[in-house]
Amino acid sequence: MKPGSLSRAQARRIGLAAQGFGERRPGKVDGASLSRLLDKIALLQIDSVNVAVRAHYMPLFSRSGQYDLDVLHRAAGRAPRRVFEYWGHVASYIRTDLFPALRFRMSEAHPWGDVRRLHRERPDLMPQVLEDIRARGPLTARQIEDDAPRDRSHWGWNWSDVKEALEYLFMSGALSSAGRNAQFERMYDVTERVIPPEYYNAPTPTKAEAHRELLRAAAIANGVATAQCLKDYFRTKPEPTRQAIGELVEGGELVVVAIEGWKRVGYLHRDARLPRWVRAQALLTPFDPLIFERTRTEQLFGFRYRIEIYVPAHKRVHGYYVFPFLYGDRLVARVDLKSDRATDVLRVQGAFAEDQLPPDAVPALASSLTQMAHWLGLEAVAVADRGDLAPALQQLLP
Repeated sequence: MKPGSLSRAQARRIGLAAQGFGERRPGKVDGASLSRLLDKIALLQIDSVNVAVRAHYMPLFSRSGQYDLDVLHRAAGRAPRRVFEYWGHVASYIRTDLFPALRFRMSEAHPWGDVRRLHRERPDLMPQVLEDIRARGPLTARQIEDDAPRDRSHWGWNWSDVKEALEYLFMSGALSSAGRNAQFERMYDVTERVIPPEYYNAPTPTKAEAHRELLRAAAIANGVATAQCLKDYFRTKPEPTRQAIGELVEGGELVVVAIEGWKRVGYLHRDARLPRWVRAQALLTPFDPLIFERTRTEQLFGFRYRIEIYVPAHKRVHGYYVFPFLYGDRLVARVDLKSDRATDVLRVQGAFAEDQLPPDAVPALASSLTQMAHWLGLEAVAVADRGDLAPALQQLLP
């Protein structure tokens, strides 16, 4: 390749190394393991779908192996708080030191229709909600509802209005999440009690400074990426993204490169590693940050991925909740997974090979499925007949 250019294979290995793949797995997966991962990837996408496992739990398992879910619960719910909940890629657990860089997003939270109505018709409501949580929090929305008298006459609150108020106070940064309970309900508290003082009391960066910080984190997480990939990571807007990338290039943190097969300009982070090889073995949630940007996924791996949750069942190609399988430095298969908790079985509802599937990847996939089942507390793996890879998996997972 020419100077200032990367082959597709080089770009792929850089991207995998940036995301923490191919490293030796720790003997014990703990809070320090999570911190090391967050130093690389910055955030974990939160998703409420629990058909197999909630999305934010999976990336640490994919990279480090089986761990106690309390590792993430503690990181999100008690000191030293390693993550806070806010809108990053979408709803995300975000590395706590990035809190100041997201204040601009909180300050720009525009009231929507019902919130504008509340400001107009009930200007006292949000101060009441905020004060109630300050006095009694952290509280879930359900606890606020259940603790109130049934007629709620002393508050004068319409319950749907309270929920709107809570969400707006969260979006605008007055409230934050002190964690999630067993029912996955957000536990609201005032932000100054959630965010560690060193970040809560830190000076507010300018909008340009904030975008540089977010784009820097995105560049580290990607290793090499186009402007579109960098913009997608924290869902920043085009113009401040363009400006921040230009400043990072001028400062030498990003290096402009051409990438084989990519039409757009690439940006390589100056500290990105290019390993000679990557020997990874991992099931990936549909919301893993390695595959956030679907065009990048297709260009790097030759793997076209579309989530089919909202596709009618009879029109789905691969299934409802499909996990790509990373083997070596390629995405070589995909499996539609469901945790059947009533029978303690991880169900492989469909299994499909990619063109580049090597023979030794099939036993590796079977092993990864067994490990995932054990991690989730399930006793067995059952493979349905659907998909060209199903017969081989059935032989290995009878």
